[in-house]
Order: sequence, then C-alpha cells, then structure tokens
Amino acid sequence: MKLQKIISRLQKLHPKEIDLSLDRIINLCKKLGNPQDRIKAISIIGTNGKYSTIQAMFAILKEANFKCNIYTSPHIKKINERFVFNNQELSDEELSNLLENVEKANDNNSITFFEILTAAYFYKAAEYPNNINLIETGLFHRFDATNILKKNLASVVTSIGLDHLDWLPKDEQTVKKIIFEKTSTLLNSNIIVAKQGSIEIISEIKKTISRNTFQKIFFNENYSYSLCENNFFYYEDKIGGLKLPSPNVNGQFQLENISTAIATLRSIEQLNVSGENIKVGITKIHSIARLQEITEGKLKYLVKNNRLLVDGSHNPLGAKVLNEYLESLDCKKHIILGMMANKNHNEYMSYFKDISSLTTIDIPNQPNSIKGNELRNKLNNFKNVTYKEGIIDAIKSIPIEKNDMILITGSLYLAGEVLNLN
Repeated sequence: MKLQKIISRLQKLHPKEIDLSLDRIINLCKKLGNPQDRIKAISIIGTNGKYSTIQAMFAILKEANFKCNIYTSPHIKKINERFVFNNQELSDEELSNLLENVEKANDNNSITFFEILTAAYFYKAAEYPNNINLIETGLFHRFDATNILKKNLASVVTSIGLDHLDWLPKDEQTVKKIIFEKTSTLLNSNIIVAKQGSIEIISEIKKTISRNTFQKIFFNENYSYSLCENNFFYYEDKIGGLKLPSPNVNGQFQLENISTAIATLRSIEQLNVSGENIKVGITKIHSIARLQEITEGKLKYLVKNNRLLVDGSHNPLGAKVLNEYLESLDCKKHIILGMMANKNHNEYMSYFKDISSLTTIDIPNQPNSIKGNELRNKLNNFKNVTYKEGIIDAIKSIPIEKNDMILITGSLYLAGEVLNLN
C-alpha cells in the first residue's frame, strides 16, 4: 500500500507520461550527487530484443560470478522488476524507501514518472560501484532519461523497426528517423549491432554511427551463429568458435539475442567471460513474457495437455519473428489478441500466415488499449475472428484439439495481466 501511494504521487509530478528531454533528469541527478557517473554500464538500445539480450547477458554474467544491477521498462507483473541490484529485485519496502528519498530530493519539481524512476535507479546503483549495470533505453535514446551517462563499457543496438511512431512528427515517422534518434548519440565505447531486418537499416546505422571511432561489431560481419544437429548451435567471432547447447528459451530470434549478448561480453576484455560461463549461462535465462510457456497455474489448467504461450510482442518486427517460430511448429495455432490503441493492428496481424482461430479481447486496467470488439472489426481480413471480453472466456471458447497450441499476444501489458491472472 505504501509503495502504491508513492507511485501515485510520482505519476502526478508531470502532466505528460512522456516528455522527451534531459534537463529534468540532469537537474535531479545533480541534486543526488550525479550517481550515474560512478557506475559501470552496458547500454542496450533498439526496438525489439532489448529485454531478451539483457537477460542473456545477466545469466552469463552470474555464471562468471559478477554481480549485476538491471534497469528495464516497462515492468510485466510488478514495478519491482525494473529495479534489480546485486542480482535481486528490490522488495516493496526497499523500493519505497528508495523512491521516497529521491522524491524528497526532487522537491516536488516537474518530472516525468520514467525520469524519476531512472534517477532512483542511478542513485541506488551508485551504492554498488563494482557491479555491472545492464541499462535498457526507453522510448528513444537521444532524449531518453537513461542517456546521461558520460561513459560505458559498451552500447548494444538490438533490432530496429517501426514503433512508437505517434511520438514523432508526422513527416518524420520513418525508420531513418528512429535510427537517428536511437544511435546518433552512442557513447565512445564498443558498439555491438545485432541482426537487423534489412540491408538498408544496417547501412543507415553504419552511416549514423560513422563518426564514432570506437570498435563496431556487426552481426554476420564480426560475429554469427549457425544451427547444428542434436540441439546445439555454433557461435563464432574473432576470438574463436563455441559449440553451445540449446538455451532454455523458445524461438530462433532468441539465438540472435543470445549471440549478441555473447558478442558484447566477449568484446569487453576486462570481464574475461569464459566459454564455460556462456555454455552454462544460456541454459539458465530467466525471461518473462517473451515466448514464455505457461506450464502450471490457473490458465494452464484450462488447456490441460495443450501448450499455452504468452508473448508481449506488439509491433510488426515482433510479429515477424513470432510468426517464424509458429511456422516451425507442426500443430494448429490459436491466437488470443489484445493491443494498445496506438499500434498498427492490421500490419501486426498481417505477419501471421497460418492461424486456425483468432480471438480478440479487452486488456484489463489499460484505458489506452483498443477494445476487443473494435479490434475484431478492424481485423476483417481474418475469417475466424471472434471477440471475448476476458482472458478466461477467450481460452474456454477455443475448440482446441489434441496437440493444438494457444498463444496470447499483442501487448506487454496484456502479458502482465495473463501472468498475474495465472
């Protein structure tokens, strides 16, 4: 209750949820003693794959006996997920005390919710100067609150695509503009660029970061992976090759994220991460709502022996890689879909080619989501589209047969509701 009251107060400090600027966070961090200047960080920037890449790095670093602090957004089930220190989420009491201290320093000045959370993260992280900080950039990077670091160990650029276009001017809603916003102010450190959706995107990234003189490491140019028989895959970079076991996460796109995580950690010589750390670490990745299979609980009980997965993808790039995974499965696929109102709903669903049924639902507790019945009407290109108000009703309504699977997707907020309900 105390934590919720503090969060409610902080959310009222600025009239806008997002107001891209660095002035407010710089001023607050100055009051806090500029804690961001006393940490060792790896910055993760991009559209998709940031969270998964962070979790892969975290798993490997733990095997190498490093302590990590992690800052991600948004949270899935509870806000504590955003604040990991010494490899552990903060408890409600710890987070309440942290936010109260930063709230006091802010002295009721106007600041967005994300900005004050970011300042709080930096303030706490400075207590652990020897820890490795894995910091996920928010909406865009250039004016994102996380972009006040003066130095870091590396910058990771995950896959970039169209998303959050409503925050850009109408005449600048392009991938080129997104690439500029995300990569034009990368720090002078190793830059690791993950697999991208097209040659044009890679070329534009190279152009934007051309003035940065530090080492640039590109997927398929400086590191790569290939699939092997018997559930192994092979990773290779300038240091050498590694035959690795299949990770404990679903989807080939996760191999791309894991490879990027490996390339990043191996590029930072002082970490001295071993091949054995990598081999063991990638089998212990903790990933929430990224092709996560629900294997027990209230919702799993409803589907009995059928597979039930939840995935928080919400943009065309995410839909593309998600469908690639679905196409690798020899079974009927049923999708339950809920999305935010500002997404391109038809483009998102256009990537799914072989769906037995589609059920749209309302996302609980999200006033900015599109109502499920409105979403159903928009997706008139699909033959078998039905609407159910809630998650449980949607699952019960699907006539699943032996070996069929159900996937709940379209929003991280929906994924959080699913996991909490389960």
